[in-house]
Amino acid sequence: MKGVYPTSKKDGTESFRASITFRGKHISLGSYTSMETAAKVYQEAAALIRSEQEPDDYPEDALLPFEKHISLVNFRDNGVYFANPIYLRPRFFRYYLRPEEFLLFDIEELFYYSSHKISFRGGHVFVADYGSQINIKSRYGIRPFAVKDRDYLFCNGDDHDYRFGNIEIVNPYYGVRRITKNEKVCYKALIHVRGDMKIGVYETELEAAIAYNKAADILKKKGVAKQFPINEPECSPKEYSEIYVRVSISEGILRYRSS
Repeated sequence: MKGVYPTSKKDGTESFRASITFRGKHISLGSYTSMETAAKVYQEAAALIRSEQEPDDYPEDALLPFEKHISLVNFRDNGVYFANPIYLRPRFFRYYLRPEEFLLFDIEELFYYSSHKISFRGGHVFVADYGSQINIKSRYGIRPFAVKDRDYLFCNGDDHDYRFGNIEIVNPYYGVRRITKNEKVCYKALIHVRGDMKIGVYETELEAAIAYNKAADILKKKGVAKQFPINEPECSPKEYSEIYVRVSISEGILRYRSS
């Protein structure tokens, strides 16, 4: 059958590989257990590249894998083939997670996401990079365990829109929260040891970030084995040292006893 090639798996089981050639490019459509299924996948792919279907128009009964559907539609419309389910727009692109659900990225990110596959696990979105699973939020300055709408915002309210202009970092430091006290903006520092412990309230974000680091140092000296993440504020070593020495720490931290 056209577009179908018999092959076998490592254990010797017979299988059938479907593929299609479009605009001079040979595209694999996957391997299947029957010739009929492989032929059907080829026919769906051939019909797709002749059609005007949109990326979201993925039939519920389709045998063609969804990622291949997106790749072929993009190749048909934009003339560029990506193995990952990417659909180009003039200044951004969609990376599809599943039918009717996609992430938006600036076009400058295309090289990275065309070569890094996104996976969805436990409500988080990851890429495999150098053998590790990396949460994509870290690429946009969002810290691990940061809380949406408190530590960072999606400006247009769409938490699938990862374009740089849509992400605002509110609290760039661990343990620091912006609050209003007596109608004045200030910064509350907390550290987690069997629950949140108050470190203090400070006039500047920099002071609160360094106070958090100082509290972490104090707790480590008191025998707390937890590995606290450390803030790396953008200031000179001299300024850091001066703030570290003078910044006050709550009595609860200073008198803490590790059991």
